[in-house]
Amino acid sequence: MKAIRVHGYGGVEVLNYEEVPKPEPGEGQVRVKLEAVGVNFIDIYHRIGRYQGSLPLTLGQEGGGVVDAVGANVPEIKPGDRVVYAGVQGSYAEYAIVPASSLVPIPQGVDLKTATAVTLQGITAHYLALSTYPLKQGDTALVHAAGGGAGGLLVQIAKLCG
Repeated sequence: MKAIRVHGYGGVEVLNYEEVPKPEPGEGQVRVKLEAVGVNFIDIYHRIGRYQGSLPLTLGQEGGGVVDAVGANVPEIKPGDRVVYAGVQGSYAEYAIVPASSLVPIPQGVDLKTATAVTLQGITAHYLALSTYPLKQGDTALVHAAGGGAGGLLVQIAKLCG
């Protein structure tokens, strides 16, 4: 399979598009054939070494696709399921190994690319509006950068909260 990997920290020149072995899921894991991946600012931090992992590493923290293999002790997910995830390193690839507990099924009628695009920003907007400070009718929320992904969703959630 193809993947975008980093063997040393630095600028865009350290990105390598290379052939790597197709991974196999272990216990509690699922292999996802990726159809959409998120490209986020945190990926730059991994590439430049601000957040250091073991090298070489495959960039990318979120993805969406179809389950094509399931490891042992994963009864609730099966091949063919459409899923998304965030917070798991390695989505700049054709396939990713993801803990089954990190997967979110995509509801019928929701486009896979849309589900993938909204996952990380949606989680961020949700916890800001409903966990960090639960917005309620009559509150005022100031949203900086409301034109971005998380900000745009945060405005929508704030409006729904009143």
